[in-house]
Amino acid sequence: MLTRRDLDGLGFSNEAIDHRVESGRLHLIARGIYAVGRPELTPHGRWMAAVLICGAGAMLSHRSAAACWDLLASDASQINVTLPRARARSATIRPHRSRSLDGCDTTTHRGIPITSIARTLLDLAATVRAQHLERALAQAERLQLYDHLAITDVLRRANGHRGTHALAEATVHEARFTRSELEAHFVQLIRDAGLPQPLTNVLLTAPDHPRLEVDLYWPTYRLVVELDGYETHGTRRAFENDRKRDAALQAAGYRVLRFSHRDVTRTPHTVLARVKATAGGGRSTAAGHLHMMSDIV
Repeated sequence: MLTRRDLDGLGFSNEAIDHRVESGRLHLIARGIYAVGRPELTPHGRWMAAVLICGAGAMLSHRSAAACWDLLASDASQINVTLPRARARSATIRPHRSRSLDGCDTTTHRGIPITSIARTLLDLAATVRAQHLERALAQAERLQLYDHLAITDVLRRANGHRGTHALAEATVHEARFTRSELEAHFVQLIRDAGLPQPLTNVLLTAPDHPRLEVDLYWPTYRLVVELDGYETHGTRRAFENDRKRDAALQAAGYRVLRFSHRDVTRTPHTVLARVKATAGGGRSTAAGHLHMMSDIV
């Protein structure tokens, strides 16, 4: 992506620019904004174009910044851009005011002016559900981008930002990486109930299965929970493989529960009761945890 000013700086005259547009070597994306080589833009090209269209001081932010950082996917039709002065919305750009931004809240990533990881998480906290924020935080840890000191600093300077409370609350707990919305929803369900938190996406060993990855695991109770989203477990082969995995885990002494998307979303109290009952039936060295589970469920 190049602006007319970029091309001027490279020594191209107006006639030379117009000639390259006519010959298909430059493609006009918006007034004064050009794509080089082809008119089809990648997501990064669209993000860069949106920032360039908004002018000096503009930067990618909110859900769009989270997507650029690979923290949280976004299929929104509008691109989030934070800029010094509010401007009218367009069909493709959603502007945000940069009232509380400091210099340390901005950076460049993949050539695109963008809000920092900490500021992106703060903006997300104001606009997405708790489980989506949880996923973004966990992904930041997985990618080794999480900086608790930077988050503490951005919260200190938040000055009434709507995401302050949600981000502060979310970072009290260790962020946990989950691979699906169903896992994220289940972890939030367990947390809201005040139950002991499981590990997520853990590799376990069973006879003839040296590396079995399970969705959620409580080591204290040797309890495994597997979650069946239809998109990955809706075939006969998947059904049979799941049962073989469960049998192998049970033979190795693990206690296995399996819940569907409907179970978790439609009958959460039944799910919690089964988790409590199964953990209570296992050998545990943490009687206090079991007592807490019995009191809550």
